[in-house]
Amino acid sequence: MSNDPNALADARSAAPALAAIADGFVGARRHGRTLPGFPGEVPDDLVTAYRVQDLAIAQWPDRVVGWKVGFIAPERRDISGDERLLGPIFARQLQMTTGSQPTFEVFEGGFGAVEAEYVLRLEADVPANKTDWTPAEAAAIPSTLFIGMEVASSPLATINQLGPRVVVSDFGNNNGLVMGAEIPDWTDRSDASLTCTTSIDGRQVGQGGATTLPGGLRAAVAFALSRSARRGRPLKAGDLIATGNATGIHDILPGQQARIDFHGHGSIEALAVAASPKDEGDWRA
Repeated sequence: MSNDPNALADARSAAPALAAIADGFVGARRHGRTLPGFPGEVPDDLVTAYRVQDLAIAQWPDRVVGWKVGFIAPERRDISGDERLLGPIFARQLQMTTGSQPTFEVFEGGFGAVEAEYVLRLEADVPANKTDWTPAEAAAIPSTLFIGMEVASSPLATINQLGPRVVVSDFGNNNGLVMGAEIPDWTDRSDASLTCTTSIDGRQVGQGGATTLPGGLRAAVAFALSRSARRGRPLKAGDLIATGNATGIHDILPGQQARIDFHGHGSIEALAVAASPKDEGDWRA
């Protein structure tokens, strides 16, 4: 969606019900509060849900630096045929680990979870007019791979239960990304060589790796490239792609500590805290 205020006003006027959904989620996120239910009628399909997401992105006071990819179970897919979904990652919710333990925000009383992620950074723009990508084509784009942890959190506690159209409507259920060390020469590695485990408060809650992702890392990247281009948001050098949960989706509450060990490639350890209201000072560059 264009950043032109007039274009945004026109989009909101053309779809007031969708704009109201976007307003509901954005307002709750900015005030650090929960929602008792979906703020409107659930969109009929994923394409409409992405219109809600675009309206929300347009009014969120930050810039998109990447996209999380989530898998859609076969029984929950719609006419679009998409096997995955996208949600934006914003600049101020991106953290690079520096040795100290970072904190991350989850909505107390809403949904909160962590996911082990393999995060790819594009090192070149992709053709804006190419809307279909194969995994092999995706792997040929110059890129760098990192270890990461997605913060999956929403003001709506039932977001995952309500399904993909609801997840897409609320930023893909994303509330941040923590990135760690680079995995060198990733295109020369097999997915089977990339394994990891996740623990909460010292107790292992999941294990897996890149092969946990249906089709592997390259299929997730190919989807992100394809769907982004179809939305009129072709990806560019520097954009991040969090490829999907590698050990599962692990619920977490404020005060709990997450640790993800990427075997042979380092670890990420971070503490969950309750989401707080954001004032204008929090959004200054």
